[in-house]
Amino acid sequence: MLDITFAKPVLPAAGALVLPVTEDGLAAAAAWAGLDAATAGAITRALDAAEFKGKKGSTATILAPGGGLSRVIAVGLGKADALTPLGVEEAGGSAAALLGREPAATVADNGLTATLAAHFALGAALRSYRFDRYRTTEKAEEKPRLAGLTVLSAEPEASAAVWAGLKPVADGVFLARDLVSEPPNVLNPEEMANRCEALTKLGLRVEVLGPKELAKLGFGAMLGVSQGSANEPRMVVMQWLGASGAAKGKAKKETKQKPLAFIGKGVTFDSGGISIKPAAGMEDMKWDMAGAGAVIGLMAALAGRKAKVDVVGLVGLVENMPSGTAQRPGDVVKTYSGQTVEIINTDAEGRMVLADVLWYCQERFEPRFMVDLATLTGAMVITLGHEIGGFFSNDDDLAKNLHAAGEATAEKLWRMPLGEAYDKQLKSDIADMKHVGGRPGGAITAAQFLQRFVNSKPWAHLDIAGMAWSSKDSAVVPKGATAYGVRMLDRLVAEFYEG
Repeated sequence: MLDITFAKPVLPAAGALVLPVTEDGLAAAAAWAGLDAATAGAITRALDAAEFKGKKGSTATILAPGGGLSRVIAVGLGKADALTPLGVEEAGGSAAALLGREPAATVADNGLTATLAAHFALGAALRSYRFDRYRTTEKAEEKPRLAGLTVLSAEPEASAAVWAGLKPVADGVFLARDLVSEPPNVLNPEEMANRCEALTKLGLRVEVLGPKELAKLGFGAMLGVSQGSANEPRMVVMQWLGASGAAKGKAKKETKQKPLAFIGKGVTFDSGGISIKPAAGMEDMKWDMAGAGAVIGLMAALAGRKAKVDVVGLVGLVENMPSGTAQRPGDVVKTYSGQTVEIINTDAEGRMVLADVLWYCQERFEPRFMVDLATLTGAMVITLGHEIGGFFSNDDDLAKNLHAAGEATAEKLWRMPLGEAYDKQLKSDIADMKHVGGRPGGAITAAQFLQRFVNSKPWAHLDIAGMAWSSKDSAVVPKGATAYGVRMLDRLVAEFYEG
């Protein structure tokens, strides 16, 4: 991650300068700290020639403007009276994308309050993410050089205090992106569980249940998914006890308060099993664990910023492979809840993992609510594309809060319906239910299946199949793993349930 520092406003003597500019604020921006005078009017002339007006999302780069500066990058903020943290983050991300060849840069405080300066830094940090640990032949000149950013602020101490609360969230985003980016031959269920255990250094309580423990508990649905793979399953339980005091070493046992609960689908590779997927694009199925990755990133973020709330995060980790021992269409399995399920399509495996974990979570922790995240259905991608995540909920207050958190972090959500007519499609001739209701309304019937394992507990299911991976760069999300859900759920906790 970028090394972020905050300092008093002063025109740098050398290097690159990022100049935030609001609409109708061009003259003030050029005059900032004597910038135009130091460059003999080059800034004003160049921005006029580029017809740069400070509109939101616009940028202009001025090379070698004088005054010792290597370049000045102007980034538009839009109207001065409409500045928001989210908009400023996007400007910071745009600046970072243009600074790749610079080892370090300075951000002017022009138009930025102490809080907005910290959010500009957040946007730059998020956009600078790059997963390159397996690149061995890349030339030095091809690699981004930006390592540090000095953000100027009239109140640098105040900006640093805001950044101290934002950086752990960025760390959680980076962790989730790393997990989703890893190749499946590296990140199998055991390795993913090991990386969860490493988070104990943040104060998380981490418990890993292996195949023997899962069999003893009766996790028939989850074990059925994994039985075709040589990589054995794991379930990881992470606890952050920020309200009860256990995070500070005051409590010896898990919380007796009702925690918030987040549950993630962690299929580290999904071949489809016996109902095997087409070969084209199957490599993308390494990120079928993005729901679990988001939960792990969220738990790291909450622990990193010492959130004053009790939270549990549970992830079911499996690999879905075809083999002589693999689950078959037509099999019947007994879930942890005791209910039986007829398997129709072994590529509808994620809901089976979640079924056992959802029931276990409510039975053990009696949470205030449960939110699950899963790259669950292609039907959701067809419905909402890659712009908005779909979600289902049995609780209007939870749904309203989730929607607001999504809007505040640009990880947007759209609520989808539930209903008895969809639930009837899960009727089985030989078991308590089947786990697939057919192609029409496939995302809805998948949610209906999950709802059978929540016992009317306040619950939301986030189908993030279209949001886990991006094929193009955007303001604060470079191409690749997005870590969708980490910032949204952190905001949900902070805004509505913490303290």
